[in-house]
Amino acid sequence: MTAWNADTEADSGGADAVTLVEGSSFCISSHSGDISPEGGTNGAFYRDTRVVSRSVLRINGELREPLVAQRPDAFEATFVGRARWPDGRFDSPLVVRQERHVGPGLQDDITLENYSSEAVDCEIELLVDADQADLFDVKGGRAINQDSLSRTVKGAELVIEAVRNGQRRGSAIRAAGADVTTDALRFKAHIPARGKWSTSVIVVPLINGEAPRDPFTESGLPRHRSGVQRHLAWEETVPRITVGDGNIEATLRRSQSDLGSLRIFDAQHPDRAAVAAGAPWFMALFGRDSLLSSYMSLMIDPQLAAGTLQTLAGLQGEKVDPDSEEEPGRIPHEVRLGVTAGLSLGGTAYYGTADATPLFVAVLGELSRWGLSREIIHPLLPHADRALDWIEKYGDRDGDGFVEYLRPNDHGLVNQGWKDSWDGINFADGTIAQAPIALCEVQAYVYSAYIGRSLLARWDGDVALEHQWADRAAALKEKFNERFWLPDKGYFAVALDKDKRPVDACTSNMGHCLWTGIVDEDKAVSVAEHLMSPQMFTGWGIRTLASDMGAYNPVSYHNGSVWPHDTALVATGLMRYGFVDEARQIATGIFEAARHFDGRLPELFCGFDRGEFPGPVPYPTACSPQAWAAAAPVQLTRAMLRFDPVYTRGVVHLAPILPLDIGEFRAENVLLDTSRIIIKAHGTDGRIDGLPPSLKFLAEPRPPLAYPPNDA
Repeated sequence: MTAWNADTEADSGGADAVTLVEGSSFCISSHSGDISPEGGTNGAFYRDTRVVSRSVLRINGELREPLVAQRPDAFEATFVGRARWPDGRFDSPLVVRQERHVGPGLQDDITLENYSSEAVDCEIELLVDADQADLFDVKGGRAINQDSLSRTVKGAELVIEAVRNGQRRGSAIRAAGADVTTDALRFKAHIPARGKWSTSVIVVPLINGEAPRDPFTESGLPRHRSGVQRHLAWEETVPRITVGDGNIEATLRRSQSDLGSLRIFDAQHPDRAAVAAGAPWFMALFGRDSLLSSYMSLMIDPQLAAGTLQTLAGLQGEKVDPDSEEEPGRIPHEVRLGVTAGLSLGGTAYYGTADATPLFVAVLGELSRWGLSREIIHPLLPHADRALDWIEKYGDRDGDGFVEYLRPNDHGLVNQGWKDSWDGINFADGTIAQAPIALCEVQAYVYSAYIGRSLLARWDGDVALEHQWADRAAALKEKFNERFWLPDKGYFAVALDKDKRPVDACTSNMGHCLWTGIVDEDKAVSVAEHLMSPQMFTGWGIRTLASDMGAYNPVSYHNGSVWPHDTALVATGLMRYGFVDEARQIATGIFEAARHFDGRLPELFCGFDRGEFPGPVPYPTACSPQAWAAAAPVQLTRAMLRFDPVYTRGVVHLAPILPLDIGEFRAENVLLDTSRIIIKAHGTDGRIDGLPPSLKFLAEPRPPLAYPPNDA
């Protein structure tokens, strides 16, 4: 059984790794384009199985000299290098170009171009292998059992297969003109002066001998495949954003593109997009991550949240299963498709999370404010009610009104909130808290779920039910502020432990409580002061754990690092309670950090103070692209615009507080209900063009603490 918590810091391929993604497929290679066994986590993956574990190109017995790797889109890359001339001359005129596409397998179009005035004969070999390793084994760095692996030359193809856990996974590898052996594809090429030689290497994954519906072929153009066309269509339909500040514009455009590349589609519902958590190791549906990412991306495409909710609804728990931690009404933590998923997860879906279920209801409630159609929302209402039943019957384990977690097995996650590393929840002195644990932000999400259900009842015209859930929310808010508040410290406990003791570490989690509105107004000032203190705010973002806490480590996964999505939710919470300058300062820090990462924020970065280094220090194994990191700049922009549609009241708010030095902001083609609107802002001035007649424009922020608290 996999120890989940041992996997939180898996290698992402090294500093120069090139990662490509398309749907749930991805490929990690070196900067040269080679996929090497020595790379550890290198490989091309399809349905959580490594279908290429080695692809090393040698020309005239030598590796190429890498020159550049370019990624015009998330699913393709071009690797350019220089090959050795047969006589070993300096400054070889032989250039190799490898154009790679990832999808249901792999296609490498390899071209050698001779810039010399004389012809050349070349011996070319592509050393290949496909260990059919499960993603969990690769991610965890475990040895791969080769006993069942077979390598067979079948005509012009090399077929490599393995049988594991009753499934036969394989790869069929071919290239026109190749001499195929069990370990390589070899070619002899005569390249004329100023001429070229080329071939296409095709890798087709096999599951029990069957190829995917849409494999790569020699006759098909890679960019004409359905997955690529979906991505190109996404680029055409998302908002067109221009900003005076080129760094902010580039970051927002990169975010949009990455979110498009991280979408995954159910074969049974090809028109329904959900968002995967991130590349390379989380190209799968994750309850919490996918819900938060789609929530933060509402200004880009609210249909992404709708598809995520619909997909998760189809996986909602039906029975009690201690192995997978499934329970009736529970929303899963993650879904995997590899052959060892049953061993690692207790099934293809693993349910060990405390927060995905309330977030499901909260995000659905939010969609009612964005005007999504009844055809989308109404079928999801029974799933929302089942989720609320889970909160009461299973989430609240001891009947104290709070949701706790405690894994019922020895292989599930020890911690089941977003800080899910084994040491992620600790006291101020560094002592690790013991489960059952009730996290502060989980109670905030439950509060938001109650408000969300109240909004949905209003949307459905059920006044009695609307007030019933609003009253439940108010009662939870009162109890939360009594039990989690630490008056001697001036902030909220991160959790209650197994003995109901407040876990007194100062963490970013309480910023999520501001975001949902569960914090009493008289406590918000002190919370904001702690979040903006030098112990918490690095200048780039908010630390997960204050630097004066016993477990603080700026290069840890959850105990002092900076996570952009976490910081964005903290900033949104500060804005909600009227701390405008503080929220704007945080947003500025994150956008400036993004500039140091070429516009693509990673999953997390180290929690060093801004004054210590000229830029944010990368975390060595951070995922990139990663969905909620990509969504963070979008959420921060929405927060600074103070853009809030509220269809349940027939109004839309826009009251920007943009820094003047970023210049004009303009977003065209923003989807609101069935309308496409244009948002314009500069400083504190803003307007909306193309607003539906059913909505009234209000040049003022949404009141933060109105009743019900998530609506105004």
